[in-house]
Amino acid sequence: MTAAGPAPPSLGRRLTSSEDGVAVLALALFALLPVVVSGYSIYILPQYMLHGVMAMSLALLWGRGGVLSFGQAGFYALGAYTMGLCYRWVPLVNPAYAGMLIAFAVGGLLAAVLGYFLFRAGVRSAYFVLVTLAVSIIAEQVAVSQSQITGGWNGMYIDRMSLTLGDAVNVSLFDDAPMYYFVLVVVVAVYACLRWLAHAKFGKVLVGIRENEDRVLSLGFDVSAYKTATFAIAGALSTFAGALYGTHAGFVAPSLGGVLFSTEVVVWVAIGGRSSLLGAFLAAIGVSFLSNYLSALIPAYWPLILGMLFLAVIIFFRGGVAGALARWTRQPATRSAGNG
Repeated sequence: MTAAGPAPPSLGRRLTSSEDGVAVLALALFALLPVVVSGYSIYILPQYMLHGVMAMSLALLWGRGGVLSFGQAGFYALGAYTMGLCYRWVPLVNPAYAGMLIAFAVGGLLAAVLGYFLFRAGVRSAYFVLVTLAVSIIAEQVAVSQSQITGGWNGMYIDRMSLTLGDAVNVSLFDDAPMYYFVLVVVVAVYACLRWLAHAKFGKVLVGIRENEDRVLSLGFDVSAYKTATFAIAGALSTFAGALYGTHAGFVAPSLGGVLFSTEVVVWVAIGGRSSLLGAFLAAIGVSFLSNYLSALIPAYWPLILGMLFLAVIIFFRGGVAGALARWTRQPATRSAGNG
């Protein structure tokens, strides 16, 4: 009689031990949330989910490609202002559609041009961080200085979007629940595309660049082209998410593209785990909720608490919370194999 092998993992174990399984569970919970919860939470969650899209774009760039950017908030603000300007200047078609498409294209093109010159010139590490930090500073200053267009420190008001298809379809997203589900669909689509990209050849080459750029270069890959493409994707997604943020929040101010918010984005990804798209997404939502709560409770000290949380995760949780959970779920299997 042959000895029985280890029992196959249960469905629950398989779901909770893989990112895709956890993503299915998490997104299913998000889909059910408006059924049991109403009010402010359903209003604010789409904004935080859009923050999560921006965090996922940075997780792709930083986690896969090893390129840290402090400029994602600058692209985010650019998308929000683009949406507002389309509502002013694009009367013949649905301005929300135009805003999303133009924001995506402008963000991707701007990041591609910037990345092309920087990566072709061999700019790496701290120097690239400084350049992207300047992007956020420039975005905020332009929004302030061009007050005749952007409203300056007074900000810009933006209408809530509707979904239209000719004269036959006109679905208003003015109410919170329809807008919530529209943003959730966008999140699912972005997550699925980024997961596919991360597991495709493109994503594997990015990991190789992150681990040993010179070796990947010696194998004949155009490293600067891969970095530029990744930066362009991250920029396009951030501006796209920013456009949706603008029409959801109904308002955009220069601080949305500032250095403080750009730093918060990096904190989200570091806490969630830069190698995990889902971890970055959930951390953006969780830390945004925490920041909102603490800023109302202790407005003078909440940045200090957020900084302490960031330091604690960096010190005690290598790879962020997602990395710690991944190691925890592997431990029972490792012990079972050792006892077999």
